[in-house]
Amino acid sequence: MKKASAIETTSVQADTKRKQEIFRQMLFIRRFEEKAVELYSSGKIRGFLHLYIGEEAVAVGVMQSLTPEDRIVATYREHGHALARGVPPGAIMAEMYGKSNGCSRGRGGSMHLFDASKNFYGGNAIVGGGLPMAVGLALADKMQRNSSITVCFFGEGAVAEGEFHESMNLAALWQLPVLFICENNLYAMGTALARSHSQTDIAKKAEGYGIDSAAIDGMNVKEVEESAKSSIDFVRTKSEPFLLEARTYRFRAHSMYDPELYRSKDEVEEWKERCPIASFQKELLQESTISKDEISQVEKEIESEIASAVAYAEAGKWEPIEDLLKDVYTVV
Repeated sequence: MKKASAIETTSVQADTKRKQEIFRQMLFIRRFEEKAVELYSSGKIRGFLHLYIGEEAVAVGVMQSLTPEDRIVATYREHGHALARGVPPGAIMAEMYGKSNGCSRGRGGSMHLFDASKNFYGGNAIVGGGLPMAVGLALADKMQRNSSITVCFFGEGAVAEGEFHESMNLAALWQLPVLFICENNLYAMGTALARSHSQTDIAKKAEGYGIDSAAIDGMNVKEVEESAKSSIDFVRTKSEPFLLEARTYRFRAHSMYDPELYRSKDEVEEWKERCPIASFQKELLQESTISKDEISQVEKEIESEIASAVAYAEAGKWEPIEDLLKDVYTVV
């Protein structure tokens, strides 16, 4: 029997490590969001809270092929995007607490996470608000002849907004290096896709602007990773926009105030059978890429890291009242 070469062995080890890291990132996002629910329920986190539970495969899969110089624009459901991009968990948790050691100095909260050092440009509370920003960032890179691309996440609810169509049109007209990623979770804020869109195939909407597109299973992290890599390579090489529709599902309500009267519990349970984390974990166990003991160890490490993030938020200070008007352009 032929022995594996050193190169082949190194390649297998690298692939194993990559898969383990992808699993860890998805699991970290899930546990972080679960802790956020606990803290919100106890009054530590206030305001709005939009959870990414169920959609973890999209953010994690996409981030694998991006460079540190690439730019990210996200939605108000952006905890997962921020964590996958490498924004420190403590800074995110402190921001949700409203503390001055948060990534936006406590001024933005859950919906306005920002970290310039990671080229993470939010966090936008307005539906579709990040789309024009992404076009602007991509235009700046093109004018400066940078090799960076911009990735813009948004939900299918934003596709009904004028910003979507204006942004797609300008990106195509000016041939901008921007990857539009629609996280289609079927219900926007609480309206079924078929009740608000005459054309429910989101990927097809790119055709009217001459933009290439693809639709993928957003519950399968391997498919997301592969499709995102080819889409990112396309945008970077051709300096043209691309629309990727990731068909996914949020397991929790739109926000903590949502009674979820628009979908049945049976439907939610059916989608949970396709949980991206459980599915990937099962696959890794079957191919011996990870063991049950290793999973238990990862769980312990994640629990410890999240506990440290909470402690960092708890130890943070409130912004002093005298800074209330700091950074305000005009004081009347």
